Amino acid sequence: MSKSLRNTVWTGLIVGALAFAIYVGWRYADNASTATASAEIIAQGRQVYADQCAACHGADLEGQPDWRSLLPSGRLPAPPHDESGHTWHHADDVLFRIIKEGTATIVGGDYESDMPGFADVLSDAEIRAVLAYIKSTWPERERNYQEGVSQIN
Repeated sequence: MSKSLRNTVWTGLIVGALAFAIYVGWRYADNASTATASAEIIAQGRQVYADQCAACHGADLEGQPDWRSLLPSGRLPAPPHDESGHTWHHADDVLFRIIKEGTATIVGGDYESDMPGFADVLSDAEIRAVLAYIKSTWPERERNYQEGVSQIN
C-alpha cells in the first residue's frame, strides 16, 4: 500500500471516529440535559406550560376527563402528563416532535388530533423546558423508565 493511500485510509478512519464520537456526545448531552434540567429551566417550562398547555392538559397535568374515551368529534381528549398518563412511555425525541409538529403529523395516516404543532409559537428551547418541567413532576420510576426509552432511540 502506498504511503498516500495509507494516509487517506487513516484520515478517513480518524474523521469517521471523530464524527461518531461527536454524534454520540451530542445525543448523550441532549438526553442528559433534559434528564437533569436546572431549576431555572424547570421554572421556565412551568411558565410555558401554564401559558400554552394547561388550558387543555390541566393546570396540574391531569388531562381532560375520560381522556381515553373518544369525544363526539371522534378525537381523544387531551391526555394527562402526570404519572397517570402515557407521556412517560415516549422517548424525548417523540415528545419533542409531538409538541413541535402536532400529534397527527407524528402518528400519520388519517389520525386526527386537537393537539396542534407549536413550531410557530415555541422555540426549541421552550419545548425542551416544558418537557423538563413535565418530567420533573414524575415519580422516580416513571422518570427512570422514560430516560431508558429515550436512550434506546
